[in-house]
Amino acid sequence: MVVPSGPGLSTIDFNVNYWNAIKNSDFAIPDSSFMVILARLFFRRRIKKLSGPKFLRLFLKEDILKEKNVLFSIDPSNEESIINNRYLNKIGVNITFEHHYVAPHYNKENITDKTLLEFLEGLELKPKFILLNLGGGVQERLGFYIKNNLSYKVGIICTGAAIAFKTGQQARIPRWIDDMYLGWFARILQDPTSFSFRYLKAFRLVYVFYLWKRTKLK
Repeated sequence: MVVPSGPGLSTIDFNVNYWNAIKNSDFAIPDSSFMVILARLFFRRRIKKLSGPKFLRLFLKEDILKEKNVLFSIDPSNEESIINNRYLNKIGVNITFEHHYVAPHYNKENITDKTLLEFLEGLELKPKFILLNLGGGVQERLGFYIKNNLSYKVGIICTGAAIAFKTGQQARIPRWIDDMYLGWFARILQDPTSFSFRYLKAFRLVYVFYLWKRTKLK
C-alpha cells in the first residue's frame, strides 16, 4: 500500500522508477489534498481524502497487532527506532526491538537492500505487516523491491512520516486540521525551512494533470 504525496505525484511524468513503484502497488490511498482538489477541477471526480496519519491511526488499533511481532518496522534512524518502539508498545502494539530495522542511505538510482531481505528471511517469527517509515520517493520503491524479492507474502504499508506525527518527531497535526485538508499548512507553519519549498514543488502537479487530461482527450 502506498500513500503518494503531492510533491511525489508531481514527478510521475519523468520519475519512471517512482511511477512504476506507485503503479504496481496493490492499492494507494488518496492522501494528497491537492490531488483530490485537482481531480475535481480537471475531471469532476469526487475523491474522499484519506490521509496517511488517519489510516495509520486506524490500522494500529487492529486487534491482530496485539500478537507478538506481527508488525515489522523500517525506520530512518536508530533514534527513531527506539522512539517508534516505545510509542507502539505504549498503544498496545506488541513489537519487540528486534523487529525494527534502520534503513541505510539508499542510492536513489537503484534502491535495493539485500541485508534487509536476509534479515527478514532470518526472522524466526515472520511478520504479517511491514511498516515503512521512510521518506516519499524511497519507501515506495523499497516496498516494491521487498514485494518482488521476499520469499513470503507480507502486507507492506508505506505511510512514511505518519508515525512521526504521533511521536512528535515531526509537526503535530490535529485531526480537525487533517480533516480540513490543511495538514500541509500545519507542517509549513511549524517548520517552514523544511517544508515550504517541498510543497511549492507540488504545484507542478497542475501540469501533470494537464498532461493527463490532454492524453485522455486524444
